[in-house]
Amino acid sequence: MIALLTGQLAYRSPEQIIIDVAGVGYRLRIPLSTFYALPESGQVQLQIHTHVKEDAINLFGFSSTVEKDLFILLISVSGVGPKLAITILSHIPSADLAMALSQGDIPRLIAIPGIGKKSAERLVLELQDKATAYAISASITAPGSDISNADDNHKDALSALVNLGYKETLAKRALVNAQLPPGASLEDILKAALQVLLK
Repeated sequence: MIALLTGQLAYRSPEQIIIDVAGVGYRLRIPLSTFYALPESGQVQLQIHTHVKEDAINLFGFSSTVEKDLFILLISVSGVGPKLAITILSHIPSADLAMALSQGDIPRLIAIPGIGKKSAERLVLELQDKATAYAISASITAPGSDISNADDNHKDALSALVNLGYKETLAKRALVNAQLPPGASLEDILKAALQVLLK
């Protein structure tokens, strides 16, 4: 399976691109977020998901590993194919999608073209716990935050909550829902998470 491609950008459109790798052109379907991250020309490197069907092999390209991982999560849900998954990623940033899934934000998901109430509820039901890790990562790496310090503080807070007897998935969700400002101290993170858990 192809997992990564590096080559010259031979063709570029909002829906697909062609990368020339040593004289071989690979057509990749992409979300709009990846399209906007691409240069006009020159060398590019994209994360690849190879989707195999009975009658076709399609390649999907992504500008980041998180975006690719979220795509794979989306297509694991019954009724969500690659086309709809690309549409979802084209209409909501990866960090916002992870937050919406982890917090069960149905109205935010319904605002995405092609997603109705039942589809949104199914996405939350099947992906809420899995998306929480991506949401925490997104909040940790928010612009202006001290990434290394915040990462350590969040890990320490998670460990402390688990030691207090909370399930890890519940503790992670509380850390996301606490919505702390960048660079928060361990004490502030714990207090805010406990307030969420004790509501």
